[in-house]
Amino acid sequence: MFTYCIEVLNLSEPEAYLRIAVARASRAHPLLLEMLADGRIHLSGIAKIAPHLTMENHAEVLRRATHKSKRQIEELIAELSPRPDVPAVIRKLPARKPSPMPAPLTAPSPRVQLRPDGVTSPPATAFAPKPEPLAPSRYKVQFTADAKLKEKLERLTALMRHSDPEADLADVIDAAVTAKLERLEAKRAARTSAPRKSIEQTDTTPGSRYIPAAVRRAVHERDGGRCTFVNAQGRRCSESSRLEFHHERPFARGGGHELDNVRLLCRAHNRYRAERDYGRDTMDRYRRAASRAREPEPVYFVNGIRRDAFPDKRVLGRQPTKRDRAARRHRAALDD
Repeated sequence: MFTYCIEVLNLSEPEAYLRIAVARASRAHPLLLEMLADGRIHLSGIAKIAPHLTMENHAEVLRRATHKSKRQIEELIAELSPRPDVPAVIRKLPARKPSPMPAPLTAPSPRVQLRPDGVTSPPATAFAPKPEPLAPSRYKVQFTADAKLKEKLERLTALMRHSDPEADLADVIDAAVTAKLERLEAKRAARTSAPRKSIEQTDTTPGSRYIPAAVRRAVHERDGGRCTFVNAQGRRCSESSRLEFHHERPFARGGGHELDNVRLLCRAHNRYRAERDYGRDTMDRYRRAASRAREPEPVYFVNGIRRDAFPDKRVLGRQPTKRDRAARRHRAALDD
């Protein structure tokens, strides 16, 4: 069967193995073929979960695996057959072999062709492995670090053992990630244990583009730190990185910072909504202007005091800083 799949059906070795494994599993559990035919489960999911199916549990397990991704099925398997925790280990990897030097070019490289036979595949990129589920709420995380990170981990471990003598590598990484996450969430989502103002005490009038901290905090909590765009089929975007605040009624058209007017969108959907609000041509002109190279403004000094050539120039949405106010007072003193 393996030879038939490769030589007659022209399948690759992994694909041939995958289909043979699914066919063998369907002999004991014919329900697998029905679920595969109507799209309730995929080949990779069947190959993963088939060794854990029995006559007693197959109906319930397949019900829980319906429309699940490969990663979600791996978490289900970890619940069915939990594995023990792996030990925390730091070991030195063997030195990399030097890559061969590319041959010198004797002729100019050909121009890129857009024909199907002239397009070359991009070089393969090595991706970091995903956390591997071992048991419910337990994962195996493996990564490669440089010498500087190894030294930082050892220093942090030594400092933490003053208060927690049993701290291991997982505890150290958890403490470091938690501290970094708190700082980033405080900066981006305005999360704090003692907020200065509540949403009722916050001024949400459109005086500037700055969104008050109470509004940002409430929007992140309401939207769950995830893009809120929903397509015509009712599916919500699952993106949780590079999120931006979007005004349902655009700020440039008088929209304020009220809680019901601000929501989270990923960068792609925020651009899409901006094109719907302002038009694609307007947004294209804005992006071209933003990416255009600009020369720095000239600066000169009078009596050792910095004076800008264009003191009255303002950047859209930028608030005057302490340096701006100090320079303005110095200019007024010189003019007097």
